[in-house]
Amino acid sequence: MSSSQEFLQGMMGQPVLIKLKGGREIRGILKSYDLHMNLILQEAEEVQKDGNTRKLGTLIIRGDNVIMISPA
Repeated sequence: MSSSQEFLQGMMGQPVLIKLKGGREIRGILKSYDLHMNLILQEAEEVQKDGNTRKLGTLIIRGDNVIMISPA
């Protein structure tokens, strides 16, 4: 298991902050991932530049859009 897979496994069920290409940031609870780093988040919300959030619900994020994943 690679270090990124170990990190993601440790974050399962925990809140994470995802930075995406294009500058968007998404926060939510990590429910699942795969080898391509496709992610499923529950209770996802977009964190906007002004600090406000926009609720998105359950979200699938393609791994090729992910720049960074960190604990929220």
